[in-house]
Amino acid sequence: MIKPRLGHVTAVVVVLLVVAAVLLLFFVGGLIGARRHYATGGADWRRHVSEADRALEEARAADRGWDREHLEAAARAALDSEHPDHRYEDLHLVLVDDRPGVEEDRAEMMAAGPGGTVLLRLARGPTGWEVERIDSTPAAGGS
Repeated sequence: MIKPRLGHVTAVVVVLLVVAAVLLLFFVGGLIGARRHYATGGADWRRHVSEADRALEEARAADRGWDREHLEAAARAALDSEHPDHRYEDLHLVLVDDRPGVEEDRAEMMAAGPGGTVLLRLARGPTGWEVERIDSTPAAGGS
């Protein structure tokens, strides 16, 4: 009869192999989950921007102060003064908060580029659109 040769394989080695296999399964599962999340994220982003554009059109139809040119001009002026080195490829309108009256209207715009993103919260006052807050997020792997 042939005996299996386990020789120096101990219970500790078996446990380590099982733990390594479980960790490998978690890693592969995480990769698959991240890819699925990334693949569906683009559609969610486009839908979100589309909803903001639609809300802007509705607000503009009711109140001429919501012209996109005014919003972009205020955002670009703030970017030039607060983040003069930030180069952005796109300026997206991501939120329209049209409240009754004028003084409480808010909008958010995002300047996205290779250096990261800058989120600008705009508030509408008696003289027009002004930047209320600016948050920046560096690009992944950037400084």
